[in-house]
Amino acid sequence: MAKYSDIKGFTVQTVSTDPAASGIAAGSWASGGAINTGRSYGAGAGSTTAGIIFGGSEPSKSAKTESYDGSSWTEVNDMNTARAQMAPAIRAPYTAALIAGGEEPSISNKVESWDGSSWTETTEINTARRIAGGAGIQTSMLIFGGYVGPPAGPPGTTANTESWNGSAWTEVNNLNSGRYTLCGAGATNTAALAFGGSSPPYASITEQWDGTNWTEVADLNTGRDEGMSAGIYTAALVIGGLADGAPYVTKTENWDGSSWTEIADLATGRAQGLSSAGTNTAAFVAGGNPGNLTSMEVFTAATTFSKQVEGQLFFNSTANAFKETITDLGAGAWASGANINTAREGTAGAGDSAEAALLVGGYTTSSPTIRVANVESWDGSSWTEVNDLNSARYLLASSGTNTAALAYGGNTPPPAVTAVTESWNGSSWTEVNDLNTARQSLAGVGPYTSALAFGGTTPTKVGNTETWDGSSWTETSDLNTARGLQASVGVTQTAALSVSGNFPQANQVEEWDGSSWTEIAEVNTARYNPSGNGSSTIGLIFGGRILGGSPPAAYSALTESWNGTAWTERADLATARGDGASANNISNNSKALYFSGSNPPYVYTEEWTAPLANKTITAS
Repeated sequence: MAKYSDIKGFTVQTVSTDPAASGIAAGSWASGGAINTGRSYGAGAGSTTAGIIFGGSEPSKSAKTESYDGSSWTEVNDMNTARAQMAPAIRAPYTAALIAGGEEPSISNKVESWDGSSWTETTEINTARRIAGGAGIQTSMLIFGGYVGPPAGPPGTTANTESWNGSAWTEVNNLNSGRYTLCGAGATNTAALAFGGSSPPYASITEQWDGTNWTEVADLNTGRDEGMSAGIYTAALVIGGLADGAPYVTKTENWDGSSWTEIADLATGRAQGLSSAGTNTAAFVAGGNPGNLTSMEVFTAATTFSKQVEGQLFFNSTANAFKETITDLGAGAWASGANINTAREGTAGAGDSAEAALLVGGYTTSSPTIRVANVESWDGSSWTEVNDLNSARYLLASSGTNTAALAYGGNTPPPAVTAVTESWNGSSWTEVNDLNTARQSLAGVGPYTSALAFGGTTPTKVGNTETWDGSSWTETSDLNTARGLQASVGVTQTAALSVSGNFPQANQVEEWDGSSWTEIAEVNTARYNPSGNGSSTIGLIFGGRILGGSPPAAYSALTESWNGTAWTERADLATARGDGASANNISNNSKALYFSGSNPPYVYTEEWTAPLANKTITAS
C-alpha cells in the first residue's frame, strides 16, 4: 500500500478547526431605506454602505441618480441621457461607475462615466443594444449579449461581446448562447460570469469568461431572466427575476466558483430591479417590478475561512487527524412543504431537484374516484397548475425534469391499462410513440430522452423492461420477479434499482446494469407503492403501504437509505402514506421531495434534507 507521503502531487489542506457550513448559506435579507423614485430597469453600483442607482423606467425613461449612505437615499446629478435597460460595470465603486447601451427609447450605444458627482459621456460601444449583461469596473469592463436593433442591424438577440480598456471598446469572442435580460458578475474584462436570460426563455445557462473565450459551466437551479446580480466570477449572487410559472421570484442563488446553491429568499419577489452592486456576502436590490417598487432589500452574510463541501479531505492539525466531509444521513429529517392544489393519489413525479419538480396525473379521492390529467409544477416553495396531460390516468410512471419530462402507461377510463406516452416541453404535452406493453403500476427512471420503464400490471404482474431512445420504446431483459407498485431509484437508463412492490408486499430489490437485472440486498421493511430517488449506489426509499393493519396503520412513514451494499433505516416521514410521487431524478440520497399520496387529505408535500458533517477517517 502506498503511503500518503509517497503520492506525488497529492495534497490535503491543513486546518486548525473543522470546516463550517458556508456563512453565505446562513445569510439573510433585511429591509433598507426606500428609494426616492420608484422605478424598474435601472442599474446600480457600489456597496451596501456607499451605493448608487441610476436610470430606469418610471414608466417614462429616467435620468435620475440616487446615492446611498447605508441608511437613506439622496438624489444627486442626473445622467446626460435618460434611459433604461443599461449594462453596468457591476463591480464599480460608488465613485467610479460606468454604464453602456440601453433604451432611450431607441436602442442606444451611448456610454456614460460617473466620477462621484457627475456623469460624462465617453466612447460609445460598437453595437447598440439594450438589456445586456455587464461586468467589470470603470476602466476594465465587459458588455455581452442583449437585444439589438437599428442602427446596428435587424432586431434580435445577440451573443456579441465587447471589452473596454478605459479608452476604447473592442469586439471579442461571442457568448456560446446569445440571450438578453441576462445577468453578469466580475471585477475586470478578463474574468466574468454571464448567467440566466431569455432565449431560451428563463435560461439557466451560466458561462465563464477567461479573457479570451466563454465556457459553459454549471447551470442555475432556477432558470430566470430579468434578475439582478452582485459579485465576481468566482463568488456571485443571482437575485429574483422572472421564472417559468413563477413571476417575480424571491429565489436567491450563490455561485462559489463551480456551482450554484439556493440561499435565503427575498422578502418581496421582484424583477427588473436596480442593483448589480455589492458582493456575494453584502449586496442590495432596490426598486423593480411589480409596480415600480420603492422598497430596498439588503443581503448580509458572514464570511468563513473554510467552507464545508461534500467529499473534501483535510487534516485537522488541532485534533491531529485526517477527516472527510460527508453527508450525515443519520441527521437527515423530513420537513413539511406547501400542499398540492388538487388532492389525489396514484400519481407520478419527475424532477432532478428538490426545488423543481412535476406532479403528474393520479385519481381523486371522491366517490366515485376520478382519473385526472392535472399537472402541477413545484418551484421550491409552492405548486402551480400547468397544462394538463392529454390522457387522464393514474398509476402511471414518469421520467425527466419539470421542464422536460415523459409520462407513460397507467390506467385510463373506462377503466383500461394504457401504453400511451406523452412528452412535456415545459409548457405542453404531446403524444409520442406508445410503450410496447400497456400496463399500470409501473416504474421508471432517467431523463426524458433516454428513459427506462419496468414492471407493472396488465392486470397480471409483469417484469417487462423497456428503454426509450427519444422517439420509441424497445423491449429488453425482464425483471427476475414480475411486480408492480415498486419504487424506482436511479437517474440513468443503464443503472437503476427496482425496490419492493406488490407480492402482496415485497422486500426484494433488483439492480439494472444496462442489460440485465440482478437481485441484491433486501430492504428492511417489506412494502408496496413506496417512492424513491437517488442512484444505484446512493439511493433512498420512503413511504408505501404495509398489509396487516388498517389505515392509517397500513400506511408507512419509513425511510431507508442505500449505500451500494446495504439498506439503513432513517428518520420517518411526518405523515405516513403511499401511492404518492417523488422528484425521482434527484441523483443523491441527501435530498428528496415526496408529494401527494394515500393519507387524507391527500395534499401533503415533504422535503428530505441531510446535512454535511466532518467525520474522522479511522481506516489506514
